Amino acid sequence: MDPSVSAKKFGATPVFLTAISTILGAILFLRFGFAVGTLGFWGALLLVVLGHMLTIPTAFALSELATNKRVEGGGEYFIISRSFGLNIGATIGIALFLSQAISVAFYIIAFTEAFQYLFDWFANTLNINLPRQVISIPSMLALSYVILTKGANMGVKMLYIVVAILFIALLLFFLGSTDYAAENGYKIPAGDIRNLNDFFMVFAIVFPAFTGLTAGVGLSGDLKNPAKAIPKGTLTATFIGLLVYLVVIYKLSISASAEDMLADQLIMGKIALMGFLIIPFGLAASTLSSAIGSIMVAPRTLQALAADSSFPSRKINKWLSLGRKSDNEPANATLVTIIIALVFVALGNVNAVAEIISMFFLVTYGSLCLISFLNHFGSSPSYRPSFRSRWYFSILGFLVALWAMFKINAPYALISLILMTFVYTYISAYHREREGLEALFANALFQINRNIQVYLQRSDSKKKTKEWRPSAICISKDSFLRGRAIQLLNWISYKYGFGTYLHRIDGYFSRATREKAAEELSKLIEVYDTANNHVYVDTLISPSYTSALAQAIQVPGISGMENNMVIFEYDKEHPNNLKDIIENTGLIKAGNFDICILATSSKDINYSNGIHVWINSRYPENSSLLILLSFIISDHPDWRKSSIKIFETCKPEQYDEVKANLTELVKSGRLPITQKNIEIIRETPEMTIKNLINQKSASAGLTMIGFDTQVLKHSGESVLCGYDDIGTILFVNSHTQKDIV
Repeated sequence: MDPSVSAKKFGATPVFLTAISTILGAILFLRFGFAVGTLGFWGALLLVVLGHMLTIPTAFALSELATNKRVEGGGEYFIISRSFGLNIGATIGIALFLSQAISVAFYIIAFTEAFQYLFDWFANTLNINLPRQVISIPSMLALSYVILTKGANMGVKMLYIVVAILFIALLLFFLGSTDYAAENGYKIPAGDIRNLNDFFMVFAIVFPAFTGLTAGVGLSGDLKNPAKAIPKGTLTATFIGLLVYLVVIYKLSISASAEDMLADQLIMGKIALMGFLIIPFGLAASTLSSAIGSIMVAPRTLQALAADSSFPSRKINKWLSLGRKSDNEPANATLVTIIIALVFVALGNVNAVAEIISMFFLVTYGSLCLISFLNHFGSSPSYRPSFRSRWYFSILGFLVALWAMFKINAPYALISLILMTFVYTYISAYHREREGLEALFANALFQINRNIQVYLQRSDSKKKTKEWRPSAICISKDSFLRGRAIQLLNWISYKYGFGTYLHRIDGYFSRATREKAAEELSKLIEVYDTANNHVYVDTLISPSYTSALAQAIQVPGISGMENNMVIFEYDKEHPNNLKDIIENTGLIKAGNFDICILATSSKDINYSNGIHVWINSRYPENSSLLILLSFIISDHPDWRKSSIKIFETCKPEQYDEVKANLTELVKSGRLPITQKNIEIIRETPEMTIKNLINQKSASAGLTMIGFDTQVLKHSGESVLCGYDDIGTILFVNSHTQKDIV
């Protein structure tokens, strides 16, 4: 039998023991007296409530995620990486592993506090100040030997013993009594709340007490039935931990004065029955059990990271992911964990590192809650957990985690997030093929988009007056020959408008054309995949240009508003499809669309020469669209150093009137067009408009000209031809006059 299969032998009990032993750890014995002494009973109660506003939603979220799909090795890392993608999962997973590994050192150092009487005896009797490493390093080495040689099975057996000692110590603490308690009638002092200005300072000190609930999830690869064991073990540990903390702060409040609690970090020893002996034993048991839990879980996180090739070296990934042949124990990953822990144990003080560890734990808990919330909000049919939390619990947990990070230590929170950003960037650089942030909110965005579109449709139908903005659609089968149409759509879509580009596949819908469409869409997305591209691209299978247009103009725009503009495009030097364009303008006009015909030139666009707009007062609807569209296009970064120039011709006697009207239009419309860029040309008998445009706009970056669809229908291609001296042209026809003011 495969060792990886036979090794999966644990049920809910090891999950519970690992979690509860980490929850009821060093902070319970060493810092809760300080917390109650500083804040009073009600302040400490608020502290516990706040901590569990994070841990309970996280426990629910974790239980929910664990029952949706099979959770394999790696625990929290596996859940996060399979929900957010491997690159994001690896980023959080590396932080999680370091937190777990350094936590081993933290608990071992705290373990030495149980030997305070020994250190005091040496100092008082022999005048020798023993360093804490005398106890911590041998303890770390002994624990490492047990885990390396015996594996998780022995670790779980040790957990049974140390958790039993832990609960005996707590029981004797609850049974203990003091003179202070007798004098005060075993009652909480009236109004026992104080120093709330120090609340978050105390919260930062005791927060590690709340970071153990997910410890048991790290055993996921060793569980017979993770979907059953994880919720049962985690939730039981979370609620028992909450109950114990509540009883502990009550017992401390009625048993000792604030001064005594602040003066003695082992005040529980003076309250418990045989406290001088049992409380140090309980502290030793709690810290040792927490260290065992962390040293069992951290290597499994590292092994899972390596199995997903999270590190840049193939050899390192292979070595770290190997399991021992006899029982599939992550021996290599355990060795790395032990080395990291030993380094920090030798340093002897991890207080500074402890806060960054807390940051990474908070990131993990917040991520789990966010995953749960997004799954609720996204409503994917594949999300069918047998245990269900509530979306408001999940979003509460996420927000509390984020808030707590900055309340505990804002600089450390920023450092943690910056470090994780760098790690994510690095991992994404050598794993480009993996899904990244774009997959993070997919289902939630689908739901948001759907709800917004329904809302816009309802509200739009109630509007009496509608503000115009372009929502353009373009269909072409020459996408890989000319990119100017997508470029035009991008100019329009950059800030004020919306653009959809449909690449037409010629033919009827079939398996072959569908596969071709999917292949060409991938190519199209790859070609135009830039940070400044704001155009939605897709494919459309249709046997003719006319049927493709008829299909496309009936489909709602991706923005939620109806499409109101159709863009045609052709090659000026080889206008092979111009006839088809002209034939279909009537169809588009029947749908009340604005029409743009882009005549693409092989000449490069010289953006610094600006946009030339030619208007005609006889067609005010075209003039308004030309001016608005030029303003919208000019706001794209490509045109940042350019200007808009407006031209109009008129009879000599109308010059002053036309100029005044046009100047007022630009001024009242707040358009970025200066007076010197408005040119009114007096008509002469020998003048032709095409020759004038060729002369004035020969060097323009883009020339925009209005046209009449009826004239185009009767006169044909000649209306659009004859502009040989100028570059790319955008011919514009407006369905209605646009309001510029």
